[in-house]
Amino acid sequence: MKKVILTLLVAFTLVSCFNDPDDDFIAQCTTPTNLQFSNTTHESTTITWEDSNTPASYNLEYGISGFTIGLGTTMETTEKTATLIGLEANTTYDVYIQSICSDNVSLQTEVVSFTTTAPIVVAQFLNNLSDLHIFAGDIAELTPGPYAFEYDLITPLFTDYSHKQRLIALPSGEAMQHVDNGLPTFPDNTVIAKTFYYFNDERDETLGKRIMETRILIKQNGVWETGNYTWNDTQTEATLDLDGSVVAYSYIDGAGETKNLNYKIPSNTDCFTCHSNADVITPIGPKLRSMNFNNQLQDFIDNNYLTNLTDPSSISVLPDWEDDRNYTVTQRARAYFDVNCAHCHSPGGTCNPTTSLDFRLETSFDATDIYLYRYSIQARTQSYVDGYSMPYIGTTVLHEEGYNLIEEFINSL
Repeated sequence: MKKVILTLLVAFTLVSCFNDPDDDFIAQCTTPTNLQFSNTTHESTTITWEDSNTPASYNLEYGISGFTIGLGTTMETTEKTATLIGLEANTTYDVYIQSICSDNVSLQTEVVSFTTTAPIVVAQFLNNLSDLHIFAGDIAELTPGPYAFEYDLITPLFTDYSHKQRLIALPSGEAMQHVDNGLPTFPDNTVIAKTFYYFNDERDETLGKRIMETRILIKQNGVWETGNYTWNDTQTEATLDLDGSVVAYSYIDGAGETKNLNYKIPSNTDCFTCHSNADVITPIGPKLRSMNFNNQLQDFIDNNYLTNLTDPSSISVLPDWEDDRNYTVTQRARAYFDVNCAHCHSPGGTCNPTTSLDFRLETSFDATDIYLYRYSIQARTQSYVDGYSMPYIGTTVLHEEGYNLIEEFINSL
């Protein structure tokens, strides 16, 4: 009997131990999985994840890649998604997520990372050119940012033998619209930039360059505005300069001769003189007929930069003023006049009230009055005299090759 009682007591003790409420099993809160990032911009991203805990809330900690856990930015959410805002552009961030269950918390996830995109182009005139985000990286390299694209003109404007980089930055999701052979329609918040520079030695570009200025056109509320940025001597920044200035510079040309310049950066008033028609500011260069070479228009169409046009061959091509094999002297000279002179010498141009000259390519020769003013044209282009020579603004030296073409054309009339 004593043995039976002892056995029952032992059994009762064992049962009591195994049923101790302090020893109830608590499931471990599991760690979120399958973290994904979407809609990442220059300042935000959305992160989603999966989690089997129910119910649960979540603690996120994030910071610039390599930050110390506990020193990052934290946020809590009850959803399996979160949008991080106020981020720095073009920056890699690390993120950790932890599930919070009713009785315990999970381990943190392994680090996951994402990189914000480059900053968007700013369509306003800020003091520093770099703050417009037209260029990527070191702005002196003139590398177009991801939201800007380069274009070229078959017959460019002459500006004291300077080199030029031409960029257009369109607002996200929008495009230029084809109208005719001339200027396309640009959406609001378009930024057009033209940068002028010289190589220190034209015979060897690796010896560096001197950037003079970047001219900016911005379209806001249907109206174009102009502004010039002058580059500093260290070539690290360009600042807004509405008054204009003169930069002394010497370089070696392709023939090995030293050229001394007093490069003139135009004032905002000067910009208005050339860029206005009927007192309305307008771009000059990026006409479709001037860009219709080297497959540029097709590239614009393929990249959704240009709409309302399917066949670039339907656009006329401005003659290349230097191409004496495929174009006549008359065609080349008319193209040269169109680019260098027609913005002022045309209906609505600033010179229109004082002269009947019309240098537009589409104007019939008899209506241009070129023959009537032929000797004046020769006199005003054969040398540089400040205040007398043509073009009136934008040059300080004689364009010898251009004048030779003009002289040949005038003598052929």
